[in-house]
Amino acid sequence: MTADTSAAGATWPQRIARWLLGAALLFAGTSHLTVARAEFLAQVPPWLPVDPDLVVVASGVVEIALGLALLIARGRARVWVGWAVALFFLAIFPGNIAQFTEGRDGFGLDTDLARGIRLLFQPVLVAWALWSTGAWRAWRESRTRRARPE
Repeated sequence: MTADTSAAGATWPQRIARWLLGAALLFAGTSHLTVARAEFLAQVPPWLPVDPDLVVVASGVVEIALGLALLIARGRARVWVGWAVALFFLAIFPGNIAQFTEGRDGFGLDTDLARGIRLLFQPVLVAWALWSTGAWRAWRESRTRRARPE
């Protein structure tokens, strides 16, 4: 039995993973702007030369946009959305590092162990974005095409 690869090469597990990630980003982005703003403020590194509340609001808006894009993008655009989401997860990683190194509590991460485990989850999010959108596969295929002799 082979996996269904219709809809631009996406398998059902990839679609479900993409929808879950999109929904999670929509929820997180909305939370940035509403009920969890203080929790997100704990993740803004103090050395960042920008108002922390602006960082939280801007990242919330970006998360909402990326979440929507994960849900509606099709074809080649979906691959680009995957790279954008992965880059976003890399861009916010310094906030997770600052939360760990400075011992800042937030989202129930109130021990070094919990904050350390959260750090280890960031690469999983990057991989999730690249796999669920087909971005990683598209990159591998483009490298294979370039490596073939003409």
